[in-house]
Amino acid sequence: MKGFCKKNLKMLPFLAFVIIVPVLHLLVVAIDKPFYLTQLTMAAYYALLVIGLSMVLGYAGQISLGHSAFFAMAGYTSAIMVSNDLSKAIPPQLIEKLLQFGIIVAGIEKGSFCFAPWFAAAVAIAITAIIAFLIGLPVLRLHGHYLAMATLAFGLIVYRIVLSSRICGEADGIYGIVPFNLPFGLVICGDSKFKVQNYYVAFTILFFGILLLYNLVNSSTGRLLRAIASNETAAAASGVDVAKVKLKAFVLSAIYAAVAGIMLTHYHGGIGPSEASIMKSVRYLTLVALGGMINLWGALISAIVMEFLSLRGCFVSLDEAVFGILLVVIMMVAPNGILSIRMYLRKNK
Repeated sequence: MKGFCKKNLKMLPFLAFVIIVPVLHLLVVAIDKPFYLTQLTMAAYYALLVIGLSMVLGYAGQISLGHSAFFAMAGYTSAIMVSNDLSKAIPPQLIEKLLQFGIIVAGIEKGSFCFAPWFAAAVAIAITAIIAFLIGLPVLRLHGHYLAMATLAFGLIVYRIVLSSRICGEADGIYGIVPFNLPFGLVICGDSKFKVQNYYVAFTILFFGILLLYNLVNSSTGRLLRAIASNETAAAASGVDVAKVKLKAFVLSAIYAAVAGIMLTHYHGGIGPSEASIMKSVRYLTLVALGGMINLWGALISAIVMEFLSLRGCFVSLDEAVFGILLVVIMMVAPNGILSIRMYLRKNK
């Protein structure tokens, strides 16, 4: 009986999630602010990246300042594949066959063809996962500020590439990409008539994203990650393949960033180099710290709330300053997240 009740208590956050999402929609309708759904949708995709990053920061105890690079890498790869005309690069006979298999679709301009969004997304995720694996092999053997500097360098490299490459649109980025058609007539795009369904699609993806991570952190893999974060030397002495476990967590978090980048790129209808900036990575780090390094739900809530406020322009032009100050304050006052502030105050009475 106790085990049954405990299991039900663990499911309460998921039930709350399912209830709060439509309630938020109804509240937006009630106050007649339909444009709030746009910011909430974007916040949901950013939250997907943040909860993925919490696997590396919190559960594996590794500092990564390169996740904006994974986000941008996947977004740009997908955008390039669905925005470039293939009609002159591929023979007509091959185009017909690829159309039959759904690998390419008609482009925005008449007579043009491009890769189908689903195919572009699959390629973008695969490329991001491979690069994360190749980067993680040497980088994750580092610790502390050495690891932070290595991932920071990787992020800087990606940022400079997308900022200076003609194929990436340089400083203008890539815009005017085709919508992402999903089963059951769902479409990911910025068209206002799809605003409501995009809201629910984003939060559905986020729901399954956190469900997967929740099951993972409560599995044997999650216990190994916590053991590594607590004491890597002791975990290795106990027979844990530390490098392998950390690498898996790193690649998985990169995949979460990739999915977020692809979905948000299609929702925006494009992507710009600012998504690869280092300050974006600092922002994601702040959101994980704010919610609690080993608190998936805390990271999710902090990401949605803070990103929504930021997208609403509540911080005006001081976004970077606000997130920087937040990170400093949280590290000083509540290193275990904002929910631990009460414990800090009690201790210092």
